Amino acid sequence: MRLFKYLGKHKGAVALVFVLLFGQAFCDLMLPNYTSKIVDVGIQQSGIERVAPRELSADTYDAVFSLMSPENRELLAQAYEPEEDLDGGRAPAQGDSQVEAPAENPLGAKRYTFVAQGDADKFIDQALALPLAQVHGLASEDVSEDLQQQVGIAAARAEYEALGYDMGAMQMEYLLITGLKMMGFVALGALISVLVGLVASRTGAKIGRELRSRLFTKVMAFSDAEVQKFSAASLITRATNDVQQIQMMSILLMRMVLFAPILGIGGIIMVARTNSSMGWIVGVAILAVIVVVAILMMLAMPKFKIMQKLVDRVNLVSRERLTGVQVVRAFGRQDTELERFDVASTDLMRTQLFTNRVMTFMMPTIFLIMNVVSIAIVWVGAGQVDIGAIQTGDLIAFITYSMMIMFGFVMLSMLAIIAPRADVSAGRIDEVLEAEVSISDSARQSAICNAPATEEGASEPEGSSASGRPIGATIAFDHVSFSYGDDSECVLSDVTFMAEAGKTCAIIGPTGSGKSTILKLIERFYDVDEGSVTVDGVDVRAWQLHDLRAQLGYVPQRAFLFTGTIASNVGFSADDMDEARILEAVDIAQASELVQAKEDGLDAEITQGGTNVSGGQRQRLAIARALASDARALLFDDSFSALDYKTDAALRRALAERLPGKTQIIVAQRIATVMQADRIVVLDEGRVVGQGTHAELLRGCEQYREIAYSQLSPEELDADSGRALPVSGGGERS
Repeated sequence: MRLFKYLGKHKGAVALVFVLLFGQAFCDLMLPNYTSKIVDVGIQQSGIERVAPRELSADTYDAVFSLMSPENRELLAQAYEPEEDLDGGRAPAQGDSQVEAPAENPLGAKRYTFVAQGDADKFIDQALALPLAQVHGLASEDVSEDLQQQVGIAAARAEYEALGYDMGAMQMEYLLITGLKMMGFVALGALISVLVGLVASRTGAKIGRELRSRLFTKVMAFSDAEVQKFSAASLITRATNDVQQIQMMSILLMRMVLFAPILGIGGIIMVARTNSSMGWIVGVAILAVIVVVAILMMLAMPKFKIMQKLVDRVNLVSRERLTGVQVVRAFGRQDTELERFDVASTDLMRTQLFTNRVMTFMMPTIFLIMNVVSIAIVWVGAGQVDIGAIQTGDLIAFITYSMMIMFGFVMLSMLAIIAPRADVSAGRIDEVLEAEVSISDSARQSAICNAPATEEGASEPEGSSASGRPIGATIAFDHVSFSYGDDSECVLSDVTFMAEAGKTCAIIGPTGSGKSTILKLIERFYDVDEGSVTVDGVDVRAWQLHDLRAQLGYVPQRAFLFTGTIASNVGFSADDMDEARILEAVDIAQASELVQAKEDGLDAEITQGGTNVSGGQRQRLAIARALASDARALLFDDSFSALDYKTDAALRRALAERLPGKTQIIVAQRIATVMQADRIVVLDEGRVVGQGTHAELLRGCEQYREIAYSQLSPEELDADSGRALPVSGGGERS
C-alpha cells in the first residue's frame, strides 16, 4: 500500500505511537477485568477476594485441618501461623509436642494469621474451599468443582462474621480501592490517547507539508508539456484534495490501524483467560464482519477511483468558467455554463452518494452483528452461570472483551472502505512525483564560461560589464524544427537566424506562424526536435536552467501579475530589490504615471492576476519586471500590443537610450513596433520567409510587404525606406 511509504519516513513517531498504543490498550483491557471484580467480588462476595480468610479461629483451623488430606495439611500449616500471645509467646502449632496455654484476643479466641507465599499461596484456596465450607455447614463432599470456589467464598464470609469483622466496611473498602484503580486506568488511558492524537496529528501534518512541498517543487520543474498533460486543475486538486486525503489517512493509520490489532489480540487473550468455551461465538462474528466488508469493498473501490477524476473535472469546469466569467456574461451564456457545471457536479454527487450509501450500510450491519453476538454470549453464558462454571461479572467481562475484539475489526473495516480512496490519491500524487521532466539539467550540462566564444558572423557587443562579460547575449537558431507532440504538425521547420549581442531582433508574421514558440525555445520551456538554439555559442540544453534563464528577461504574451504590491511584482526577480532600481524599471516601462496616481505608490496593492489594473498598465508592469532583472537579453512576446502608439514609441526609445548593449528579441504584430529593429525575421507557417532590415524586407519579401501595407500608408513606408516601393503583385507604389 502506497500510504505506508509516507509513514516510513517518520519511523520514530510511528514507534512512539506504537508504544503508547500498547499502554492505551493495556488500560482499556484492564477495565472489564475490574468491572468483573466489582460485580463478582465487590457486590456478590461482599469484598472477599479469595477463599483463604485473612485469619482463622483456632476451632476452625483445627476442624479444617482434620478434614484435609496429608498434602493439604502441609499447605495449611505453611499458609497460617498462630498469632503471638499478649506476653510475646507463640501459640502451639499443629504437631507441637509441648502444649501451652493459648493467648486470648479481645473476642476470647486465639487466631491463625494468613502468611502464605509461593506454592502455598497458589494452591491454598483450592485446598481450603471444600473443608472450610463443610466446617460452616455450607457444603457436603459431593459439591461439584465449579461450585467449590463459590461455597468456599461463602464459608470465608461466615468465618469473617464469626471473628467479628465489619463486613459492610470491608465491602466498601474493596469497592473504593477497585474503583480508584479503574479511575487511574481511565485517566492514564485518556492521557495516552491525547498523546497519541498529538503525535499522529503532527506527523500527518508533516507528511502533508512534505508532499505539498515536493509536489510544488516538481510542478515548478515541469515544462509546459507536463503541465498540459496533467492540466492545471488536476495539479491543483492533487496538491490540495489528494494530499489532504493522505494526511487524514496517515493519522487514521497511526491511531486506528496500529491500535486495532493490539486491542483485538489483547481482547482474544483476555477472552481465552475468562472463558474459552464461548470463543466460537466471537470467531463466527469476525468471519461475518469480514464477509460484509469484502462485499462492500468490491462495490465501493471502483467508485473511489472514479471519484477523484470527477473532482478534477468539477475543479476544471469551475476554474475555467470563473476565469472566463466576463466572456460568459458578455455572450449571455450563464444558463448554458450553469448547465455544464451542473452535469459535472451531478456526476460527482451520484458517485459520492453511492459510496456514502455503502458506508451507511456497513455500520448498521456491523452493529447488528455485534448485538447478535452479545445476545448469543448472554444466552450461552446464562447456562454456565447457572451451573457455576462462570460468575456474572465474568460474563459481563466476556461480553466487553468480545465487543473490543469486534470494535478492532470494525475499525479495520472502516479503514478498508476509506483506504482505497486515499490509495487512489497516493497513486495520483506519485504519478506527478514520478513523472519524467522533459526539460531539466542533464549530465552533459557544464559550467558556462564567463567569456563565451562569439558566434561566427556575430558582431562585438556595444558594451561589456565590469567583469568583461558582454552586456548583451548572442542568440542563434540553427536549422530548428519543433512540434508540440509526437503526433502534432511541425510548428517550426528549419528555422535559422541570429540575434546579435546588443542588437534588436524582431519577429513578425501572421497568427499561428510560430513566433511565440521561438521565445519559448530560447527560454527552454520546450526542447527542439531538430537543430539547436544557442546562447553565446552554447546550446541551451548545455546550460544550467537557472543560469540560462538568469540571462533572459521574459515578458509573456499574456501579462500576469502576482498578488502583492507594485514593488513586489516589479522586483520579482530578486529578494529585497533596491527601490531606485524598481523606480528606474518602472520609468523605462512608461509606468511612472501609474505609480504616481496610486496613493500608496510602489506599495499599492495588486490583486491576483493584476485584475485591478488595466490591460495596458498590466503589460507595462510586466515589462518593468523584466527590465528590473539582470537579464542580458530581453524577450518581448507581443508585449506592446495593449500600448497606444505614443507609449509604444516612448518605451522603445527609452529601451534604446537607457539600456544600451542589451539584446532585444521582439515578437510583434505591428510594423511600427519592429521597423526600427536591426534585424527583422519574417515567419510564415513556421518557416523563415525573409530576414533583414525594414527597408530590405520591403524590397525583397512579399509577405512582409503585405503586412506593412495593411498597417501603414505608402507615404509612411516610403518615408522610412527612402525610395518608392513595389506593391503586392509586382506593381509600383509611390
